[in-house]
Amino acid sequence: MDVCALSEAIREKKLSPVELVDQTLSAIEKQNEIVNAYITVCAESARQEAAKAEAAIMRGEWKGIWHGIPVAIKDMIFTRGVRTTMGSKIYENHIPAYSATVVEKWQEAGAILIGKTNTHEFAYGPTGDKSYFGPSRNPYDPRKITGGSSGGSGAAVAAEMALAALGTDTGGSVRIPAAACGIVGMKPTFGLVSKYGAFDLAYTLDHVGPMTKSVRDNASLLNLLAGSDPNDPYSTSRPAEDFTRLLGESLRGKVIGIPGWYYQHVEEEIRQALQQVCQVYRDLGAEVREVELPGIDELLNGQRITIQSEAAAIHEHTLKHHVDELDGEVRERLADSVEIRGYQYVQVQQRRSMLTAQFNEVFAGVDVLLTPTLPILPTDIGQREIMIGDHPDGVRPALLRLTSPTNFTGNPSLSVPCGFSQTGLPIGFQLIGAHGQEAKLYQYGHAYESETC
Repeated sequence: MDVCALSEAIREKKLSPVELVDQTLSAIEKQNEIVNAYITVCAESARQEAAKAEAAIMRGEWKGIWHGIPVAIKDMIFTRGVRTTMGSKIYENHIPAYSATVVEKWQEAGAILIGKTNTHEFAYGPTGDKSYFGPSRNPYDPRKITGGSSGGSGAAVAAEMALAALGTDTGGSVRIPAAACGIVGMKPTFGLVSKYGAFDLAYTLDHVGPMTKSVRDNASLLNLLAGSDPNDPYSTSRPAEDFTRLLGESLRGKVIGIPGWYYQHVEEEIRQALQQVCQVYRDLGAEVREVELPGIDELLNGQRITIQSEAAAIHEHTLKHHVDELDGEVRERLADSVEIRGYQYVQVQQRRSMLTAQFNEVFAGVDVLLTPTLPILPTDIGQREIMIGDHPDGVRPALLRLTSPTNFTGNPSLSVPCGFSQTGLPIGFQLIGAHGQEAKLYQYGHAYESETC
């Protein structure tokens, strides 16, 4: 059962929030020692909130679908009174005095915080295996990465140690672990969801996004999270909408674009899985056609320069005063980031709007783009080199290659599970839309999910 179905059972008093929280805590107790999805578990407060939710619902005071649902928050997102570490020794005992806007919204809607999930230190890594608190481990094979940086959130939802979670995404950090752990993850349009109270990695690339078991749950959670916030200088004002409104609508006559660049240097099992996804969409009546994306290599380089420049600015104090407390790999990435010149950053930003517009020209001819989320299967924890066919690649750039372009452009991007490898590891595909087209992405994701599940 997804959250929407569980919530209906709670509303009808067929299921108790107390029972649901106890079941979730039992799953954490059994699995977290292996998977290491959580840094902090809020067992006592979760049980207290569950009892309050049950009493309110019994009085007929049901707040909506998230009332009484146990959820998890990535440990980059501030929670008032609950330890928030950024996966770093530097913040090992940091307890925020306020909660992020997204946390306040979720808790006001009745969601119950079950714990804070593991993250690659300061979210600066796509593998999820460089945290002061140890690596997150893939629920399908604990020897493998969860992907990062929201690896703990991905693992928690996949292993049913939370019914939904929040992650942050600067180069793919919601979608990478969603694909690696076999769940649904959305990076919304930049500015749609408030970042206030989420620890920065890169000011103009960071997004907060929902991670869930089903597309319907994901759309329902984005309904709650979306909205302008005066506390976030990057927040945008858009008309309120229901992101579930297109679920179930036909795809007949719709056009799906296949950008060839995204299919270069992709492992064969993933290529085959995407071919099957394309066939499902054809069977649903959509046209699937190849498209070109001019300027994609320059765009990808712009993303790299932007994240390095902004991360160096954010972590200037860290590098001056806490450099010896950083994980060695994260320290090396930050040291490399400092080497980017100011003029390089300025040049990229001057061309950014043009590159974004050029990327979006493709949507004049197609409704959505369909790509792999990742070009590789989850690798071993600690592995940093890989062969993709005859092509050698680094694990880190490979994981980021297909997700990071839309952090630079701000386009919404949804990762949806599409089966498993021969070794039982999850595979995901990515749907990319024009700015503000989250409902359309959910329509396509839900159509595939409904046809195959």
